[in-house]
Amino acid sequence: MEILFSSSFYTLFLAFFFFSLASTAIARGGEQASSFSGSTDHDHDFLRRRFFDQTKSPPRVDLARGYMTNFELEKAVKQFGRRCSNISRIYSIGKSVKGIPLWVMEISDKPGQQEAEPAFKATLIIRDVHLHILPTMNPDGFSLRRRGNANNIDLNRDFPDQFFPMNNDLNSRQPETKAIMNWLKERHFTASASLHGGALVANYPWDGSDDKRRQYYACPDDKTFQYMASIYSHSHYNMSLSKEFLGGITNGAFWYPIYGGMQDWNYIHAGCFELTLEISDNKWPMENEIPILWEYNRMSMLNLVASIVKTGVHGRILSSKGGQPLPASIAIKGINSTIEAGGLFGDYHRILAPGESYEVMVSMPGYKSKTTRILLEEEAMSVDFILDPVENPQLRKQVGSACDCSCDDKTNFELVKYFGVTYLEISLVVAFILAFLCFLLKRKMSYNLPKHR
Repeated sequence: MEILFSSSFYTLFLAFFFFSLASTAIARGGEQASSFSGSTDHDHDFLRRRFFDQTKSPPRVDLARGYMTNFELEKAVKQFGRRCSNISRIYSIGKSVKGIPLWVMEISDKPGQQEAEPAFKATLIIRDVHLHILPTMNPDGFSLRRRGNANNIDLNRDFPDQFFPMNNDLNSRQPETKAIMNWLKERHFTASASLHGGALVANYPWDGSDDKRRQYYACPDDKTFQYMASIYSHSHYNMSLSKEFLGGITNGAFWYPIYGGMQDWNYIHAGCFELTLEISDNKWPMENEIPILWEYNRMSMLNLVASIVKTGVHGRILSSKGGQPLPASIAIKGINSTIEAGGLFGDYHRILAPGESYEVMVSMPGYKSKTTRILLEEEAMSVDFILDPVENPQLRKQVGSACDCSCDDKTNFELVKYFGVTYLEISLVVAFILAFLCFLLKRKMSYNLPKHR
């Protein structure tokens, strides 16, 4: 199972894991962020008391003072790869406008390999999950201390939109956006989370509506997304206590609509269930606030991964003829959204909210579809499907037409009706009789040969 944590704000937590400091560059919004008084005191309790102080601090000379540079981040990522080479792989999915590589860390017991592994235990994430971490999606924007990239384009408005014909020109998209889109088309991600700053809430699709009004606009898997967002929020130190967002979660269009966002594109085009996690009211937290952010979100991240793997239905889809894996489509009756099984193993994992009954339908061109009903409880359910090939009537007709016979269908029917046999059976009988007659004739000729002499 492939799970992705992306966006530049995650750099904060990743860098803290490296025992250093990091960067942030991109967020959902920009209008609702508020600053709070910082402190040079490193006392944990003091920082906790001040963490959500809404009083504005004086303007800062450098918002990213104490953060890693892009060069330092790249160095730290590669050092981690060398230090933990047995459980990690470092690779790039592309480059920014200014040519900075977009590095990804894959953490797994078999990095770089595709596996069918839906099982999960809290202490076995490395063994049972392929976790991909993109520390920063917008390195150029971080260097320039702004939201847009080097071309001053907001990357979280640069994806194709489902409601309006925007960003449909491939040539006009930013290289960072193209890299993400190609990446998700190549990898079979089950779920992802994009980490932002500017609020404290777990946001889920849809991010916009067809009439651009601010309203609750539910996607087909609305109940499942609410479940995932609540897992994160209630595992957080105080996200679920929000006075602005009930339970610390929100539908994107209900909060404020955006168009061209990555969250909706992932869900629609890649079958990847993505949450947008706003993890700090301040877009540019001070360096001494980073450890608190990590502590507040650490269990939320782990529990989110656990919930994704431990719920839903998973298994493999194979052909009854030869047993080869099938990249079939998996649909749930009543939910207008499908996912595809992996082509290598035929493995699938369909995230579903627990506590309900679901009708699972599997289909594949050239094969007979199959349907089964499951009662999903708190743990994930394993269901394998064996699909039977569909007989090709056109092929059978072509084979029949290759036989040069003058008998029509009615004659065939009469033969079967009166003799109870088919053409094949008649042919075999005739061939046997002819062979027997030839044998007798040959024997008679050899018997009479001495008399002629």
